[in-house]
Amino acid sequence: MKNSVLYLAVGMPRAGSGWHYNLMHDLVVAGGGSDSREIRQRFLLGAVLTEINLNIRSLSPTRLALAQAPILLGNSYTIKTHSMPTKAAKRLLEEGKMRASYIYRDPRAALLSALEYGTRARKADRHNAFSQLESFEDGLAFMLGYLKIWKNWMDVEEVHHLRYEDLQSNFEKEAGQVAEFLQLDVEKSAVSDVISQHHPKQASSDRKGQHFQFGEAERFRKVFSKAEIKQANAAFIDYLELMGYSA
Repeated sequence: MKNSVLYLAVGMPRAGSGWHYNLMHDLVVAGGGSDSREIRQRFLLGAVLTEINLNIRSLSPTRLALAQAPILLGNSYTIKTHSMPTKAAKRLLEEGKMRASYIYRDPRAALLSALEYGTRARKADRHNAFSQLESFEDGLAFMLGYLKIWKNWMDVEEVHHLRYEDLQSNFEKEAGQVAEFLQLDVEKSAVSDVISQHHPKQASSDRKGQHFQFGEAERFRKVFSKAEIKQANAAFIDYLELMGYSA
């Protein structure tokens, strides 16, 4: 890579964000970037970049400054977040010091996945953001918060946007566009190999960081009751059409 850049994989929760992160990470490495987990260890960034997929959480000036330290020493690498774009993040994007790709999903499908994941977490006595979603109404409020975040990311001109459903149904094209956004040559074997390795058909439920569970589009229509779908449509009405989803 010609210039050192911080790559940011952003996503709506339960929208294939782990898959998206790992695709971006491996593409960056194939293009000459660094392995993010090695960067975290070498620069002692464990308190800032957490979990398997190096989640920076908030994009505060302090956290971004710490994450930028390896960049200043010539390392390009990839981190992840679900949070709102901040002034500090937008400035880095405008200056070309950071490149971000945002993945989203039909919020009703993400809602179903969040509720199911929360149920599994409670049964396993694992406490996380999803285990607190004990009712349909809890899930609606949770997703509405992330829809506001979605709208903010969609308004950032420098960000690449893609839908989870499109990545599933037309993976080679969408993954190729991600690679092009990262300024990689999709014709190079190392890049094309990464794209092949991350194809949905190759996804494994035991691959760390992928969070790959149910892939069926609009499965929520089979699981939610008619009353719940009506309630979700009403709650998400300001977003569904903008996102390209029908009621």
